[in-house]
Amino acid sequence: MIRAGYHRRVPNWSPDPVRFPRFALLDGPSPLAPLPRLGAALGGRAEIWIKREDLLPLAFGGNKLRNLEFLVGAALAEGADCIVTSGRRWSNHARLSAAAGARAGLDVHLVLSGPPTDPANPGACLDALLGATVHFAATAERAEREALVERVVADLRAAGRHPAIIGVGGSGVVGAVGQVLAGLELFEQSAARRFEPDDLVVPSATGGTQAGLLVGLRTAGAATAVHGQAVTPLDELRPKIAAIVAGLAGLEGLATVPDEEILLDDDQLGPGYGRPTAAADEATRLLARTEGIFVDPIYTAKGLAGLLARVRAGGFDGRRVVFWHAGGTPGLFEPLDG
Repeated sequence: MIRAGYHRRVPNWSPDPVRFPRFALLDGPSPLAPLPRLGAALGGRAEIWIKREDLLPLAFGGNKLRNLEFLVGAALAEGADCIVTSGRRWSNHARLSAAAGARAGLDVHLVLSGPPTDPANPGACLDALLGATVHFAATAERAEREALVERVVADLRAAGRHPAIIGVGGSGVVGAVGQVLAGLELFEQSAARRFEPDDLVVPSATGGTQAGLLVGLRTAGAATAVHGQAVTPLDELRPKIAAIVAGLAGLEGLATVPDEEILLDDDQLGPGYGRPTAAADEATRLLARTEGIFVDPIYTAKGLAGLLARVRAGGFDGRRVVFWHAGGTPGLFEPLDG
C-alpha cells in the first residue's frame, strides 16, 4: 500500500505497433471508484474499489473490448474482410466482437452453443442487432461448436471471403496485450489516488484478462495479488493462464511472472459454468442495493461472491481491494441452465 503523498512513476510501455497493430475501440480509461456502502455493509473490514470495465463505450461495455482492439487490428492488417468467433449464447466476447466488427466495417459470424432458445435469447438478439450472422449449434457440446466453426470458415472461403478466426474469449497473447495495458491503467489510476491495491479480484473464464492484468501490474512494479475467481474448471483454466503469462514474458519490456503468482479459486463455481448459485445471487443483490451497480450472473457475480466470502472470512482485513467488473450485464436477462 502506498502512503499518502508518495508517488510512483508509471512505466511507459506500449506494444510494438508492427507486431501488434491496434484498432481503437476505447475512448479513455474505465472508471476506478470506491464502494464505501458495500464496504460498510461488510463491517468495514476492507476498503473496496471497483474498476468499471462495464462502462467501456460499445454495446453495454466489457473487458473484451481491450482484447478486440488488437485482434481486430490484426485481422485488418492481414487483409481480412470478416471475423469468425464463437462462445456460449450469452457470450460477452461474442457481443463485443459484433460491435467491434461493426465499428471496423467487418462482417462478423458468431458460432454459439445451442440449442437456440424460443423466443431468441437476449444475447443473440443483441448480436443480430449489431449486424452479426449468428450460427447456432444444436447442443452445448464444445466439439460440435468447434466443428461448426470449421464449416462456417470453409463456406466463407469457398465464397471468396477472407475470414479472420478469433478463438473463444479472444484470450491468446495478442488479445492479452490489451489486458496488460489495462493493468498499467489501473496502476496509474490508483497511483494518482496515492495508493497501490493490495489485492485485485477478477472473474476468470478463459484466462486472458487475469494473465494480462498480472503481467501489467508486475511490469509496473506493483505487488498487488491478483486473485482469479474461476468460473470454469481449474484443470482447464490454470494451464491457459500460465501459457499466456509465458507468452507475454517473451515481449520486450514486460515482466516475467512465476507460476506461483497465478492465484485461482473455484469455491464459487457451483454446479458449473453458466449455472446460478445462491452466493452469486446474494452478491448481486448486495452490490445493487448498496451501490446501484449491476453484475451479471455468469461471470462477475461469481467473482464478486468470491470477494465477499474472503472479506467475511477475514482474508482482506485492513486491505485495499479492487474488484474487476468485467461487464456482461446483458446476462442478467438470459434464461440460465440449472
